[in-house]
Amino acid sequence: MNRRALPAAASLTATAVLLLTACGSGGGDDSSSDKIKGVGQGENSSSSPSASAPASSGGADRPGITLPRSFQANFEGWTNSNPKLQAILNDGGEELKSKYAAIIESDPDSDAVAFYNSEATLTSARKWIKQFVDDDDSLIGKVLVFDPQVHINDTGSGVLFYCVDERGASTKNRKTGKVTATPDEPDSVIQYRARLDKTSQGVWKIVALTTVPGACS
Repeated sequence: MNRRALPAAASLTATAVLLLTACGSGGGDDSSSDKIKGVGQGENSSSSPSASAPASSGGADRPGITLPRSFQANFEGWTNSNPKLQAILNDGGEELKSKYAAIIESDPDSDAVAFYNSEATLTSARKWIKQFVDDDDSLIGKVLVFDPQVHINDTGSGVLFYCVDERGASTKNRKTGKVTATPDEPDSVIQYRARLDKTSQGVWKIVALTTVPGACS
């Protein structure tokens, strides 16, 4: 994809979108209280291998999100024996899919993106999507979403880290048909670090998100 994030890396945070030079999003603000590796607080992840995409949780009337055959987001190990943690995985995975779908559909004002993002992160998410829309680029190929690490911290927020390998994805310009491949380099494997809060309707919405290129290597 193009290095705006997806061939170009961009940091999706509440305050800015940083343009980098490779496929995927990048960033740097990391709250130590929300780190997962080596931390034993809250409820821990025990994910098992799975190639299926996350399924919607029950409760709220969640939007249907469909990706075309030309672009695949494959979720690996996206299951957890703890129903609370599985709900965070489900909504966190759907949030990512909603942004891919919005790029492909040229819809930065996507209702699905708004559904899974809080006011704190929605503006940045839409700016990221709009970069592709303004360039008339869509997405093709595939990404692998893997190594999910999830827990609930002491304040009741969900903390979700996961990796996205974008090296199999490209952008395709709608007008010219030009395809720009994601560079085959470590920075094209992005670590997403998200914090989610549960709404009264039972939806885990993103309230903070940072992406770090190369952190999954």
